[in-house]
Amino acid sequence: MAALISYDQPMSETLTYLRGAERQLMEALEDSPVVLIHGPRQCGKTTLARAVGERTHHAYFSFDDDVVRGAAEADPAGFVADLPERACLDEVQKVPGLFAALKSAVDRRRVAGRFILTGSANVLLVPRLSDSLAGRMEILRLHPLAQCELERTAPAFLDALFRGRFKTARTERLGSRLAERIAAGGYPAALARPTPRRRSIWYRDYLEALVQRDVRTLARIASLDALPRLLALVASQTARLLNVTDLASPFQLSRPTIRDYVSLLERLFLVETLPPWHSNRLSRLVKTPKIHAGDTGLACALLGLDGRALWADRPLLGQLLETFVFQELSRQASWRDEPISFFHFRDKDGAEVDIVLERGAREVAGIEVKAGATVTSADFRGLKRLRDASGKSFAGGVVLYDGETTASFGEGLHAVPVRALWESA
Repeated sequence: MAALISYDQPMSETLTYLRGAERQLMEALEDSPVVLIHGPRQCGKTTLARAVGERTHHAYFSFDDDVVRGAAEADPAGFVADLPERACLDEVQKVPGLFAALKSAVDRRRVAGRFILTGSANVLLVPRLSDSLAGRMEILRLHPLAQCELERTAPAFLDALFRGRFKTARTERLGSRLAERIAAGGYPAALARPTPRRRSIWYRDYLEALVQRDVRTLARIASLDALPRLLALVASQTARLLNVTDLASPFQLSRPTIRDYVSLLERLFLVETLPPWHSNRLSRLVKTPKIHAGDTGLACALLGLDGRALWADRPLLGQLLETFVFQELSRQASWRDEPISFFHFRDKDGAEVDIVLERGAREVAGIEVKAGATVTSADFRGLKRLRDASGKSFAGGVVLYDGETTASFGEGLHAVPVRALWESA
């Protein structure tokens, strides 16, 4: 299927997306009193909530509106009591006191699909908020757009990965177009901009607005100017092991303060940490998490890179490609019925797997990411170590690379072009 956008051309702002989370939202409204859609600002939460809400007759209220927010803060219980039968409440993290009032309203009258909430901070990490609606609220994570959403394809990569079977095939190598995809990122408003330079300006303005609006709301930060610089440093170290000392070194801030700042960036969905995978079969495992930028488009903008500059910087291309692959996989996994958890694997002998996926309690798969156009048997060293460590739980392992051929490298091991992530089988 043809792509929705060229990465040298703007995407129409009037384009409507078939979001992967739409089906989940409709299903959740059938049996959950409250459904929370959370994710970063400008990733499409409001668009999704309003599109579905119009079909399900949810009246829309935004707490970005000063009057609406003021009324809710002044009298949370009265505000909720006066709401229509069904309501969509946008940016609920701005009114923390509302959660207790929503809990009381749901307990008095438990009706499926009563409230749609959206939040651009991770309310599960905000003290007391997540406890208020425990057992009453279903939570949907919305990410920026995945490549398969942009292409409007139904990829079969995850199913093939856990089956451990990929058909031998050939396809066209992406080459520099891969760097353009990485640098473009997944935020709809950025992709609507006509040139890479204009997209980069949007990303920088986006971060500035986020720091000035949401950070002030969520936390008392003495050095607000440090956050964009810290995020740029994270972008340069994306897909590496988290090293707080290295992150703290350019700043006159303590390691505990930098760790708190990283946690705040996680709450805003600007940073993700990938925990290490463990096995009782191996004792010599590195137990440090990896750190990933939340979106490669924002990361490239902070680093001053467009697609051409990224293509020329091979070490950074490798890091950002790994983050790009992790983002695509986690975005696709968030729509699936069965939960998939993500980890990385590294032992003290240097064997590693960039991304480890667990489906349920018994299936383990691994992905090694390579920016080059060729694959050799040596590239499967970490995957073979993971296969040995996971035993019968091992479903399959893939080296994703910027090449042309899908080929088997032994039982359950395959080299697969990276474009297979989002293309239909």
